[in-house]
Amino acid sequence: MTLVQITTTFFRKSQEMTAEACGVSVGTVKRITSEGAKSTTAEPGAGPSFTSPRKSYKRLKYASDIDDFNADIVRRTVHEFYDKGQFPTSQKVLTAYQQKVNNYRGSRISMWRILKSLHFKYKKCNDGRRFLMERNDIVVMRVKFLRKMHDLRQNNDTRPVIYLDETWVNTEGLKVPTGKGSRIIICHAGSSAFGFLKEAKLIFRCKSEANIDFHTQMNSTIFKKWFIEMMQNLEEPCVIVMDNCPYHSVLVQNYPKSNDNKATLQKWFTENGMESASFETLIELRERVKLLKQKDKRYEIDEIALQMGHEVIRLPPYHYQYNPIELIWAQVKGEIAKKNNSFKITDVEKLANIAIESVTVDNWKRCVNHCERLQDEDFIKEGFRDKILEPIVLTINPEDSSESDDDDESLQF
Repeated sequence: MTLVQITTTFFRKSQEMTAEACGVSVGTVKRITSEGAKSTTAEPGAGPSFTSPRKSYKRLKYASDIDDFNADIVRRTVHEFYDKGQFPTSQKVLTAYQQKVNNYRGSRISMWRILKSLHFKYKKCNDGRRFLMERNDIVVMRVKFLRKMHDLRQNNDTRPVIYLDETWVNTEGLKVPTGKGSRIIICHAGSSAFGFLKEAKLIFRCKSEANIDFHTQMNSTIFKKWFIEMMQNLEEPCVIVMDNCPYHSVLVQNYPKSNDNKATLQKWFTENGMESASFETLIELRERVKLLKQKDKRYEIDEIALQMGHEVIRLPPYHYQYNPIELIWAQVKGEIAKKNNSFKITDVEKLANIAIESVTVDNWKRCVNHCERLQDEDFIKEGFRDKILEPIVLTINPEDSSESDDDDESLQF
């Protein structure tokens, strides 16, 4: 046995003994020794430095981090109070929600955090009570979407309605990530008329960090290329329904960023044929950009679709229940999880392709019919709700601009 072999065997056995004594894996010992060998210290004679394994740890908030399905239940629970002309509070919503979701053990404060994440806030009424209100712009976008979809069906519009979305699957094939591991991103589109679109499937692998949202792995360049190719496969004018995630929502006009300096803003105004006085402050220039952005908010993707003979309709934020492809994704992920035995990314990718191919036109029809029924029911409810809420809204103090987290709640942290 050579000296190199003896040395290698010695270090390997040392790592194995260390791992056994510390109750950790050999891989962990190798990682720590490698980190120590690479570390450098400013002080001469000082030992190696190591990062704390818990510095990047994020505690799982089981009570307030709920999935889209349960978030929709919370929103609908609040709306049920509206429909009865009652004043909802986080305690009332919590009690009603626990009756629907039996295993929920969150507190009133956890429910308030959920409501806040869904953009509900308290407003003060003239009689001193606080009324839980949904943010106006979200209500407006929901009503416009529901009215548009309702009118399409009422007018017997013959154009196929295409629903598109992205999702991801990790090596465990689960809906919620349970740790680090390779993942694949899936982008696809479909309709009740013909199921998944042919030649529209996009599957690729992304980074494996568990705390990285898959939306950060998709970008506007990838999506735009896929979107144009998808539309080229459409044989007739269609209505395309999508959400408002950032890479779907690149504006036609390239507006300055919110953190740009004054010189950049002045240059932008000049390049776009608009004057900006030298005495205007940075805040004033930013406000001008904000108003222009609101006035002329046109999306690049929507304009491309219009040029190719199609119409894009945007889903309201946080209303995934109106998109039938979400139900299709649940079916696909269920099939992957059921047949995934190796937990290897290559096999998961194969299973994903098989699961997508197994989705039939009938599956799509059932999911689309369910969502259309939901859309029509909610559109009718919005009309009734408007009449019910008007007397309450009229009592809200117009001078109350409170957006505080603890309105009517007396939160104690």
